Amino acid sequence: MTHSASVAGGIRALPASVFAYGFSFRKRAIVRRFIGNVTVRFIRAGHAKYLPSGSALLLWGSHPLPAGLTSDVQVIRMEDGFLRSVGLGADLIHPVSWVIDQRGIYYDATQPSDLEYLLQTSEFTDELLERAYSLRRRIVENGLTKYNVGSGNWQRPSLAKRVILVPGQVETDASIQFGAPGIVSNMGLLQAVRAANPDAYVVYKPHPDVVAGLRAKGQGERTARQWCDEVVMDIAMGEILPAVDEVHVLTSLAGFEALLRDKPVTCYGQPFYAGWGLTKDVIPVARRTRHLSLHALVAGTLILYPIYISRSVASGFTTPEQALDELLAWRAATPKRMPWWRKVLRMGLLLALRIVGSKR
Repeated sequence: MTHSASVAGGIRALPASVFAYGFSFRKRAIVRRFIGNVTVRFIRAGHAKYLPSGSALLLWGSHPLPAGLTSDVQVIRMEDGFLRSVGLGADLIHPVSWVIDQRGIYYDATQPSDLEYLLQTSEFTDELLERAYSLRRRIVENGLTKYNVGSGNWQRPSLAKRVILVPGQVETDASIQFGAPGIVSNMGLLQAVRAANPDAYVVYKPHPDVVAGLRAKGQGERTARQWCDEVVMDIAMGEILPAVDEVHVLTSLAGFEALLRDKPVTCYGQPFYAGWGLTKDVIPVARRTRHLSLHALVAGTLILYPIYISRSVASGFTTPEQALDELLAWRAATPKRMPWWRKVLRMGLLLALRIVGSKR
């Protein structure tokens, strides 16, 4: 017997019961919401070897397989979705979207994922493509992105003929480890972009987790101004994307968000949206042989693949369109200045990160 985990896509049929490993206490309640009526049992380190034959194990992201796990246990991975929240996950902001993947995970280009399989094999009906068109239009018109953070304004230099945005990433992020077989650092990317585009106006935007101090800066990050014309910090991605001409990325989701806005995207890594004929790919993904329309990519990525839940605990699963409504209302109700209690929480998180880092 299987149980659907999504009312929107219905593409994943989870077993009636699963085990889960490596989830913090904070995430456990969220896991239960995203898997619906599936029974979950959280296990400790060392217990994986006792899992029954044929059982299923949930892991977060690219978390390593626990010791002793036998090959007949199905591994299922969970991760943030692409329209996540108003605020950073590293700030412990609850999500409205996660993904559940039974083949791999979308940012791991070393193996297929459910998303790649969907994009490679799905039949995208006219009805689904129209739905994707409407969803994309609303996202762009309202300037929505994954985290919806940043309060500053940015103005394109009046004399700049060609502006290239280079979004930074957290260099320890799994999407670089598993999705960037060439360049693996922000400064390496920035140098490559500058070398290939000596006359362009290059704007570098560090990752918001790094700007917030919740993740470490990349190697040589302080030298960024040697390779770009401007570094922007507290600017919303939805604010700056419409004003640039191109976006060059390693594996950043900003590349997908740029495609939504009809911006040319060059990929130096192998993100999930590369390889479908919509991007310029420095290192192509040989498995991806299909050419997709932008709205087919949107349909697979934002409608079929993720799971959405309402912010209202009583409401449960929802659709991407309804999640969009909630994100807009959430953003409208969020003060531009961080409230004092969240500043205190962030200070506590920073202290905890320093303590953990000092013990490594």
